[in-house]
Amino acid sequence: MSTAITFSEYGPPEVLRPTEVTPPQPGPGQVRIKVKAASVNPLDLKIRSGMMATVAPADFPVTPGVDAAGVVDAVGEGAGAAVGDEVLGATAGGSYSEYALLERPVAKPAELSWEVAASLVTVGRTAHRVLDQLGVEAGRTLLIHGAAGSVGYIAVQLAVARGITVIGTVGEKDVERITALGATAVRYGDGWAERVKAAAPGGVDFVFDAAGAGVLADSVALTGDADKVITIADMSAQQHGVRFSAGTGGQGGESLPELVQLAAAGKLTVPIWRTYPLAEAAQAHADLEAHRNRGKAVLLP
Repeated sequence: MSTAITFSEYGPPEVLRPTEVTPPQPGPGQVRIKVKAASVNPLDLKIRSGMMATVAPADFPVTPGVDAAGVVDAVGEGAGAAVGDEVLGATAGGSYSEYALLERPVAKPAELSWEVAASLVTVGRTAHRVLDQLGVEAGRTLLIHGAAGSVGYIAVQLAVARGITVIGTVGEKDVERITALGATAVRYGDGWAERVKAAAPGGVDFVFDAAGAGVLADSVALTGDADKVITIADMSAQQHGVRFSAGTGGQGGESLPELVQLAAAGKLTVPIWRTYPLAEAAQAHADLEAHRNRGKAVLLP
C-alpha cells in the first residue's frame, strides 16, 4: 500500500485527505514513478471545488494533480523509459501520490531540481501552446494579462526570447520581477487599458489573457480583432468572440522536451514559492486560494 491525497466530494481544501491506496500498475506505454515532486496548479483547485463539474464530472474518489517528477520503478510494454530513470511529465490518474503513472515521460536533466521539473509541465506547455495558437511573430506587440502568474511568467520569457515586444499587466509588487524579464510591466486594475496604450503607442497586436479578470472586452478593443485574443482563464470568452484555450495536448503538446532543455540551460526559469509535505496538500490549496503565493507550490511525497 501507499499514500495518496484524495477527495470524495466537492468542497473546500479540507476535503483533501491522505488515503491508503494500492500503487497503480503501468499499462502499455506507461511508466510508474516514485514521485519526488508534484506541482499544484490552479486547475486542481477548480476541479476540487466543483467549478468544473458541469464540464468534466468527477468519478470519486479523485486523486488530484497532473504534473509530477520522479524515478521510474516499473514499466509497461513499450514504455519510453527504464527502471531507475529520472523523468517528468503529465500523469494519468493524479499526481498527489507516492506513486503515479506517466504516459509520455521526458528525461529530467541533472541541472533541474525535482521541484522545477514537476512545475514546468502544465504551465510551460500551456504558455507555449497559446503563443503558437496566436501566431505572434518577432517584432509584434503582445499584451499578457496576469504576467506574474505561473503561466504568464513562462509566456513572458518565451515571447521575449522570440523577439516579441511584451507588455504584462501585474500587481505593484511584481513590476520589478516582470521588468527584469525584458517586458514592460503595467499595473492591472481600473485604468489598465489606458496605461497599456501609453506603454504601447504603436498599438497592441495580440493579447494572451492568463488572468481571467474580466478584461476581454477591452482587450478586443485594443487589438480590434477578437481572433487576436486568447484566454485560458475567462469562461465568458464566447460572449466576446474570443478563443478559450484549454488542455495540454495539440499545439504545445510536443513542447515539453524543448521547455526542459531551455530550463536546464538557464534560459527559462520557474519560480518556486513553497514546498509542502504531501499530507499538507489541503494547506497548499488554501494558500493558493488566498493568493498568498508568488510562484509555484509543490508537494513533496
